[in-house]
Amino acid sequence: MNIFTIILTVFGLCLFESISSIDNAIINAEVLSKMQTWARRWFLSWGIVFAVFVVRGLLPWMIVWCTAPQLGFYGALTATFSNDPQAISAIEESGPILLIGAGVFLVFLFFSWLFLEEKNFGLPTEKFFYVNGFWFYAVASLILCAIVWFALQKHPLMAFGAVVGSSAFFITHGFKSSAEEKEKQLVSSSASDVSKILYLEVIDTTFSIDGVLGAFAFTFSIPLILVGNGLGALVVRQLTAGNIERVKKYIYLKNGAMYSVLFLGVFMILKSFGIYIPEWASPVLTFGVVGFFFFKSRRQLARGI
Repeated sequence: MNIFTIILTVFGLCLFESISSIDNAIINAEVLSKMQTWARRWFLSWGIVFAVFVVRGLLPWMIVWCTAPQLGFYGALTATFSNDPQAISAIEESGPILLIGAGVFLVFLFFSWLFLEEKNFGLPTEKFFYVNGFWFYAVASLILCAIVWFALQKHPLMAFGAVVGSSAFFITHGFKSSAEEKEKQLVSSSASDVSKILYLEVIDTTFSIDGVLGAFAFTFSIPLILVGNGLGALVVRQLTAGNIERVKKYIYLKNGAMYSVLFLGVFMILKSFGIYIPEWASPVLTFGVVGFFFFKSRRQLARGI
């Protein structure tokens, strides 16, 4: 990986983490607005240590370690920069299992947004899918059946990885579904600031899973994921601290994030079956898709809509 690809990857990771965490930033801002000054400062300063180094640093490290335990805990961190043939072989063997699981997770995430979530319709077809949202579970089931069928032809563990990705989606989807209701309760309740901080950290961890799994579409390098996702987490905290109302005005940013999720998920599934995708494809596509919806949002904002 040359220096240009490394820089492109880090900036792509940062952008993807920032855009995919917009909902998280909005929830954080709503809850923080009802907290005392000391609690807000603690969350926005010390809380970032947990968000970056524990969640976005430790989680991808643990994922690689679990899919390739023969590398060892330290080896999972350094494997992509290692010249050790055994480390390279372990990554190549376990990579498809991780990619297909993360890819299924992201594809399901996109379709749940497309069919089930209220949204500003950025493309004409989005309204059709939203009106027919009851089809989501049928579509998700058929997609999983097809992926598992083809994965079984290649390797049984790839099929298992696809099922794990599906299970991870529905588990985290349950947490996210209750986040909005819990947010309303916390904002209007007399719960302690400590309770609110703990809640925000749990929600931040849940939302970060999208960015962490999506990061593997960019690279398997844990240090690069840590840097890119860490920068993205800092951007999210900055948005939470003072710019969230401005971000809300760009009504199609979430659309851009979700279409990026779809393309990254498809890339990961294709890679898991051995189809070559250039290293630069994921960051370039992310910049292109998010840029399209950013400028679409700006046009709407300029019209005063």
